[in-house]
Order: sequence, then C-alpha cells, then structure tokens
Amino acid sequence: MQIGGWSTDTGTRRCRALRTDAARNRIRILAAAQEVLVEQGWDAPLDEIARRAGVGNATLYRHFPLREALLTEAVEQIVANVADAAEEAAAEEDDPYVALHRFLQTAAHERLAALCCLSEEKAGAHPELAQQKRRMVDAAQLMLHRAQQAGRVRQDVSLEEIIMAIAQLGRPLPGTSWTATDQFGPRLLQLYLDGLLLLPFEVAPPGDESILFAPSEFGRPAG
Repeated sequence: MQIGGWSTDTGTRRCRALRTDAARNRIRILAAAQEVLVEQGWDAPLDEIARRAGVGNATLYRHFPLREALLTEAVEQIVANVADAAEEAAAEEDDPYVALHRFLQTAAHERLAALCCLSEEKAGAHPELAQQKRRMVDAAQLMLHRAQQAGRVRQDVSLEEIIMAIAQLGRPLPGTSWTATDQFGPRLLQLYLDGLLLLPFEVAPPGDESILFAPSEFGRPAG
C-alpha cells in the first residue's frame, strides 16, 4: 500500500527492525550490567556497562533513565531465572542431591553473585525482586532439607553458606577477566559440590587421626 509515495509495508518493516534493535540493545545492556555488578558491586560505573554492551551512553539512558532501575532489573532477571531453575529441579529430580546440584550449577551460570550486591533493605524495597528471591530461597531450602534428610548432604551446612560459596566461585578474582572464571569455574564448583556430600565412611574429629578410613571398606583403621 502506498501513501504519498511511502510504502506502509516498508515503514512497518523498518519499525519492526527498530523494535528488534532496541530489544537486542536492552538484552545486551542487562547482560553487561550483570557482569559489572558481580565485579564491582552496586557502584558499578554506567560508562563501563555501556562500553561492554557495545552501545552509547545515550542508548543506555534511553532504556534506563534511572541507575537503580537498571541495576535492580539486572539482579531481578538473574533471581527470577534461578528461582525457576530451583522449582524445576525440586519438582523433576528424584534424588535430592541431584536436584540441589542442578540448581547450584544454574545459579553459578546465571551470575547469582550479583544478588550479594544488594542489601536486604534495598532488595526489600522492590516487591517483585523480593518475591523472586523468596521463591528461590524456599525451593532451595526444600532441596537442601530433603538432601540432608536423605543422608546425601552433610548436616552442618546451611543454605546461606552454600549461596555465599556459589557467589564467590562465580566472580572473577581482582585483576582477572571472566575468561579464567568461565574456564575454571565449573571444575571448582564441582569440587565444592563434592564436598557437600555426606561421606560414606567415618571421618576423624579434628585432632584425632586414629580413624582415617572406614573398616568396612579397608578392613581396619589406619595407624
């Protein structure tokens, strides 16, 4: 259809292309914000976020006129994804340790460390973020409780400790890039998760080396 020499079909395609570009820019900005948040905390510079997203500052401010709106949405997106993963793992896996393992791998991959940048007060000021966090915590706590009740995970570990460990494993060391974290992170995470397992043999209490192995496996204690 032509209107004054202008094709409405062409105009529609251009509008769609602009909307697609805008949506793509928004996704890139949020992904960059999540990375920079994990590295530098709530004071993450917006200039650096724009640079990593490959957009100009004007584009960033067009999508997110307020700094807190950008950072809050970046964290909320992570927590919502992790909450979904937690509920799915709890519902789909028969083995409670496998469910917990699956959830924690997703949490690390999704940059859950960004959540640690928010104080409880700041997170509570955003109802949607608080709701997503509650979903995640409830599902994760259920998986941990089931795994401990089944004798699959040690009793002396809390969900808060696990989340903190995952957050630390999921952030680059000062002065390093994400390349090293992405390369070694999965292996380090697996080593940590192995440490959560309740060992099938008796472990010597601190300072007592008289029991090192299970008699059922090795015939007698070492020593």
